Amino acid sequence: MRLGSDALKLPGATTLTAPEQLQQAAEHGLGGLFFRTMLHLSPTLDPGLLREVRSTADRLGLYLESGLGKVNPYGLPESPELRALGDGDTVAGFRRMMEAAAAIGITELWVATAGIKPYSGRLCYDRYRTDVTWTDQLAATAKFCTILAPIARDLGLHLNAETHEEITSFELVRLVEEVGPDVMGITYDTANPLQRAEHPARTAQRVAPYVRQTHLKDAALVHDPHGMRDQMRPNGQGVVDLHWILPALYAANPGLNLSLEIAEVGISSAPQLATRAKDARTGIALYDPIWLDGHPDLTVTELVEYLGLARAFENRIAAGEVPSLAEVSARGFTAEDAWKWVDDSFAYIREVLRDSGIPCDD
Repeated sequence: MRLGSDALKLPGATTLTAPEQLQQAAEHGLGGLFFRTMLHLSPTLDPGLLREVRSTADRLGLYLESGLGKVNPYGLPESPELRALGDGDTVAGFRRMMEAAAAIGITELWVATAGIKPYSGRLCYDRYRTDVTWTDQLAATAKFCTILAPIARDLGLHLNAETHEEITSFELVRLVEEVGPDVMGITYDTANPLQRAEHPARTAQRVAPYVRQTHLKDAALVHDPHGMRDQMRPNGQGVVDLHWILPALYAANPGLNLSLEIAEVGISSAPQLATRAKDARTGIALYDPIWLDGHPDLTVTELVEYLGLARAFENRIAAGEVPSLAEVSARGFTAEDAWKWVDDSFAYIREVLRDSGIPCDD
């Protein structure tokens, strides 16, 4: 297993070219980069630039992964560039990205179903849209992925749907099995399922057989007057114990790349990681009956285990072992802080790999 990172939130992501980001990654000891979509490698899918990206990664000995974008047709208008790639033909636009990926040997491609929105409570998730049900969105997503499936089969690709904030691991497994595991997999973000009140150990067991890409992420988790509140933390400093997760992933896919997702360095000094900690909204609205009704797969046993994670983390805050959400929110977050996040996370991940007897090829 190799240790790298999602490229989208690393320092320089908005100013460096993809080859320059790869060079920076090598200088910081990363084993590879996961570019969120093919358009982050080249906004026009320029074949020459894409070949340069590939050759740079190969020269530096780095793995190279990428993605396509959202595959929920109800959310596609939020990404007009995907339709524009096909001159108005959305499927043609996705085909162009998939062919461009295959041409440079990228066979694992991230996709997702939605994105978090700047609204209060459950309405920050598209699963609670009032103009279309989540059931209808899932059905439309499966249908669109089924349209893309023959293209993926012809090109030897996998579309890997993320354990994103809005979708449960139960729903993702059903999506993969409906479309077909030969062309569909999972990008496992290890912290996002906390927002669906899932315990990380149980999520890992559900998704491990289908995981082909990763976002290794950790989070604080505390009680809130309306439910729960989370906040990104470096791996090993939150409630996501990778001892529960990495052995299951290795057993299912020993060649899996382990890509971090870190907090984003923004233009302002305010850390992006603090957003939900410093504003008034709560997305994990456990005490909202509509929120609870929207999770029919969640068992009482798993919910109790999940609440225990928060209680244990709150005890650590009270003991002074870890900073509170407010303390982290008050800090700045610079490029130097971002690279320390990477280093601290890698140190913890390597420790877990050693403890678990898993080889680390970096």
